[in-house]
Amino acid sequence: MAKTSLRVKAVRTPRFKVRQHNRCPLCGRSRAYYRRFKMCRICLRKLALNGQLPGVIKASW
Repeated sequence: MAKTSLRVKAVRTPRFKVRQHNRCPLCGRSRAYYRRFKMCRICLRKLALNGQLPGVIKASW
């Protein structure tokens, strides 16, 4: 779980565009962030397995 201060800092608009940092809106994790889904891999997997992300299915071959 991320620090509350870092989560709040990521939400507000930075003074310069370069200082923007991607964080998961659900848990605040900064690493393993998927831009396409706008969340981290752990939250992505959790929501996909529960069927809450439309169009995402578990791979099987």
